[in-house]
Amino acid sequence: MEIGVGLKWTLGIVIAIYIIVMYALAFVAQGKVESSEDYIVAGRKLPLSLAWMTLLATWFGAGTLLTAADEVSAEGLQAAALDPIGPGFCLLLAGLFFAGPLWRMKLLTLPDLYRRKYGSFAEVVASLIMIPSYFGWIAAQYIALAKMLELYFGLDLTIGIAAVAIVGAGYTVAGGMWSVTLTDAVQISLVLLGLIVLAFVVLWEIGEGQLLAGYTKILAQTPGEHLQVVPRHSASAFWEWVAVLMVATLGNLPGQDLMQRVFAAKSARVAQGACLIAGVAYLSFGLIPVGLGLAANLLPHEIEASVLPTLAAAFLSPPVAIIFVLALMSAVLSTIDSAIIAPSSVMAQNLLSRCTKIEPLLLNRIATLIVATGALVMAYTGQTAYELLEGAYAMTLVGLFVPLVFGIYTDPRNRWSGPASMLAGAIVWGLHQPRGYETFLEPWLAETFPVPLEIAATGISLLAYFVFEPPWQMRWAKPPEEMESNQAS
Repeated sequence: MEIGVGLKWTLGIVIAIYIIVMYALAFVAQGKVESSEDYIVAGRKLPLSLAWMTLLATWFGAGTLLTAADEVSAEGLQAAALDPIGPGFCLLLAGLFFAGPLWRMKLLTLPDLYRRKYGSFAEVVASLIMIPSYFGWIAAQYIALAKMLELYFGLDLTIGIAAVAIVGAGYTVAGGMWSVTLTDAVQISLVLLGLIVLAFVVLWEIGEGQLLAGYTKILAQTPGEHLQVVPRHSASAFWEWVAVLMVATLGNLPGQDLMQRVFAAKSARVAQGACLIAGVAYLSFGLIPVGLGLAANLLPHEIEASVLPTLAAAFLSPPVAIIFVLALMSAVLSTIDSAIIAPSSVMAQNLLSRCTKIEPLLLNRIATLIVATGALVMAYTGQTAYELLEGAYAMTLVGLFVPLVFGIYTDPRNRWSGPASMLAGAIVWGLHQPRGYETFLEPWLAETFPVPLEIAATGISLLAYFVFEPPWQMRWAKPPEEMESNQAS
């Protein structure tokens, strides 16, 4: 897609100013960082207003705005299970059942929970599962934003991916969680504004001057199979859809990016409220790119790279188009910084600190650079953003979800239950993944009993847990306040 030279220069200048503003916020945030606790969880001082905005901004990125819109355009509403439906449900579940108990434990990272409940070996195993799972997610964001730069400026994709990585990692290193939170608040505001404007313009265009007519026309002219949220044409398609939804909903719960914001809230009630507000907002605003994905099929414009940038270039006036491009950039960068700081915190606190005496704050910044570089390498592997996203969610689901739930609500008698569960799920999933198998024991059971791999691996993770911790021997966990008083006495 070619844009005018004047518009290209204007857009370039605006992007440069935007990046300068983000780095200015990072400089302000750097002044708040005096310890590793400030760097990782913002000193546990986030109010509700910042907590829910950074939660929403964390996931409302390339997956929702670019990848989900493209997949829905091609496959219909069934593709929305991975994003936005799954992450939206995940945030609601986190607010209802996870945020309060976890905040009261006063953790810095999620592997701290596994250490507390299952021992140091479980902490290391959880960290080794969790850290690589983020590389694919970050890489997907690099690719998505680099494709936008290629679309608007003709910038070579290889150079664009490196440029995105440098910008995103730079201000994250500076101010840590404070930097991420302050920039997220600005970025998500731009994102939501840009989405609403584009939705109104596209509906107006399709409805020939009437918004409701545009909405009705999309529903009337979209093929019926594309309007099915849940596939009904075959049992195998249904279970594949369930597996994707399960991966996106439950696979995100053992994520450091989500729980880092829970730990950073100033109270348990704020943590719960932030998750619930962000969940409702995610599902509500996530419907916009999904709807635009369907609308794109009704328009005479050729989708050259990605649905939303193409629609913006086709229907928005140059000044508004520039604002929307900035909004898309904001969405992706807000996800990049959040996704980088999450695994880097785990790497520094739960792995590197065991083998080095480097000052903790500096160690966290070094880990941030390592993660950003690792994701950059993965971005050059040639996988699609959708494949990277799905793989990233699956790793934490099959390895970490089961011991997380039991770690919160029970006090394990046998500490090997956690590591056994982690390793069983991860190994089963890992043995299938290199061959591209999507069902359990695919060469032998694919025809007679096609169980989606993620469901089977999670089930095996649960069975492994029960081998060491039978259900009839489980005991409910003591409230964190009671544990603290017992330790003190």
